[in-house]
Amino acid sequence: MSSVLSGIKIAVLGGDDRELILVAELVKRGATVVAVGFPREKISHGAFVVNSVEEACKDTEVLILPLPGTNEKGVIRAVYAEQELQLTEKAIASVSRNALIIIGSARKYLKEWATKYDLTLMEIVEMDEIAILNSIPTAEGALQIAMEETSSTIHGSKTCVIGFGRVGITMARTLKALGSEVTVVARNSGQLARAYEMGCNRAGYEDLHEIMNHTNIVFNTVPCMVLDSSILKYANPEVLIVDLATQPGGTDFEAANTFGLKAILAPGLPGKVAPVFAGKILADVIPKLLIKEFAELDKDLLYG
Repeated sequence: MSSVLSGIKIAVLGGDDRELILVAELVKRGATVVAVGFPREKISHGAFVVNSVEEACKDTEVLILPLPGTNEKGVIRAVYAEQELQLTEKAIASVSRNALIIIGSARKYLKEWATKYDLTLMEIVEMDEIAILNSIPTAEGALQIAMEETSSTIHGSKTCVIGFGRVGITMARTLKALGSEVTVVARNSGQLARAYEMGCNRAGYEDLHEIMNHTNIVFNTVPCMVLDSSILKYANPEVLIVDLATQPGGTDFEAANTFGLKAILAPGLPGKVAPVFAGKILADVIPKLLIKEFAELDKDLLYG
């Protein structure tokens, strides 16, 4: 299986401990791995460390960026980098023809560059095999925040989970297991039926102002504004809001501060609270994606 990746040049741009584990796995499978944004001593033996994004991208066949991706200016999340890493069109233009770009979620400009240079862009943050497993450290990290920021136990508390996707389901199940009275807020009737089956209370977004009034801890997973000032003004003064959605989250933090409410934005918890577990997810999933992609490419060339 590893022979499919033998000799394939893969560039890993920035990231954190998760990418270090991924690099080691790719080297093990025979790929030629170039990394930028890491000190030499952190990188697995057999991989190459370069000093710039453009140097890493040149003639690469696979480009791997962190799950958090880049900001609107192209800056790549790289916790070990001494200098800012920026993804530019010049760097993208230098990759091999028909190269594959793997990223959590791509900004509009990267999608445009991929189209312009005939590259394959693969966004993986919403893939079940990554998102479901990542929901485990996300829920555990959210609980850690809740326990540190409140003076009561989770057991017996009244909690609310907004959104009932992969993270919301794991969050609600974990809270229930710890003895919390959980209310799930969602729009989808099927999701609300599942919440009921799990023993949770269920509510719609129109009920949020009432729910906020008697809830101890709120976990938001929805990446759009759901807790605005019109909702927050009804909140229990002692409520803790833990927003797990991608930046900028789904909470009006300025309004929360005005009302004297404690609200914490906590995206990207897997890489912070359980980088080894989260890294093993990437090390398992991404090589399989590459093997499948290159196996199909070889087949196309054979029969083309």
